[in-house]
Amino acid sequence: MDSLLKKIMDAAGVSGYEGEIAGIMKQELKKTADDISTDAFGNIIARKGKGGKKIMIAAHMDEIGLMVKHVSKDGFISFIKLGGIDDRVLPAQRVVIKSKKGDVPGIIGTKPPHLLREEERKQPLKYENMFIDIGASGKDDALKRIEISDPIVFEPNSGVLNGKLCYGRSPDNRVGCYILLKMMERLKGVKAEVYAVATTQEEVGLKGARVSSFKIDPDFALAVDTTVAGDTPGVTEREADLKLGAGAAITIIEAAGRGLLVNGAVKEMFLDTARKNKIKFQIDVVEGGMTDGAIIAMNRDGILTGVIAVPCRYIHSPTGVFHLDDIESAIELGVKVVERVAKDK
Repeated sequence: MDSLLKKIMDAAGVSGYEGEIAGIMKQELKKTADDISTDAFGNIIARKGKGGKKIMIAAHMDEIGLMVKHVSKDGFISFIKLGGIDDRVLPAQRVVIKSKKGDVPGIIGTKPPHLLREEERKQPLKYENMFIDIGASGKDDALKRIEISDPIVFEPNSGVLNGKLCYGRSPDNRVGCYILLKMMERLKGVKAEVYAVATTQEEVGLKGARVSSFKIDPDFALAVDTTVAGDTPGVTEREADLKLGAGAAITIIEAAGRGLLVNGAVKEMFLDTARKNKIKFQIDVVEGGMTDGAIIAMNRDGILTGVIAVPCRYIHSPTGVFHLDDIESAIELGVKVVERVAKDK
C-alpha cells in the first residue's frame, strides 16, 4: 500500500462531513486537472481536457459512520448510524469523535454478557442499546469535549495483511477515490472533457452524484466503487463469487435492477475493452446495494453509465480487506474505457 492510498484510507469523512478527505482529494486533483471547483453540496469537480464529449468519472468520498445523538447524566454517549452498518460489528469497536475541539477517542460498549438474562441472550443486539465510553465523569465533562451531532468514525487501521492483500477502515470508497486520482494521472491527450468528481453523501442516498451529474450533464459516466467479495467461509458462490486478486469487477446490474441496469451496448463495450487489452476482470451481478452510477444514469434525459468496482471483504464494517492487483486492473480498465468513449462516435 503506497503512502497516498494509506493517507486517503485514514482520512475522516462520514456522510455530510467529508471535509478532511475532500481537502486531500482537492489537493491531489490540482496536480492533474486544468481547473477544479467545489459545489454547494461539497462535491470536488476537476476538469481535464477540452473539446469532444463530456465524460464524468465519479468516486464517492464519504464513509459509513455514526453521529452523537445524546449524552446521559453519567457521560455515556448514544448515537445513530450514518449509512448501512450491521449492528453486530459494533460492540467493542474503537471510534473517534470528530469534535470541533479535537479528536476524542471512545469505545462502543454494551451490557456485559455475564449480566444478561436468558431471554436477553436470545435477542439480537441493537445499536440503540449500545453506548460510547469516552471516559467522561458525567454529562458536563463529556460536553466540554464533544457536542450533540458530532460525526464519529471508526479508528483508522490501514495496513498490509499479506503481500498485496491490504486492509483499512474505509476501502468503500477510498479505494475508488485512489483509482480516480490515478486515472487522472494516466489520462493524457484524450480529446474530451474529462470530469473527475469526488462525490459526497453516497452512503445516505447517492446525493452528491445526483447534483454533480446534473450540473455536468455528461455524455458518458463511469462510477468507481467497491463491491462484495465472496471468497470467505460461509458465503456460497451462488451468493457472491467475486474473488480478491482475480481482477476488477464490471458491474452489470445493481440491487436486482432497482439500481443501475447497464445498457447492453455499454456492457459489451466494457467487456470488449477488457479482453482486447488483456485486463483481468470479473462480472458482478449485484442483488443488494447500488452505486453513484444508479442515480447518474437517471439524471436529465438519461446518461449512459457504467461501473467498475474493486471486490472487498467485510464491506461496510470497521475494517475491509482488498487486493492491490484489483485496484491496478480497475485503473487500467477505467483509462481504456474513457479513451475508447472519447474516440467512438
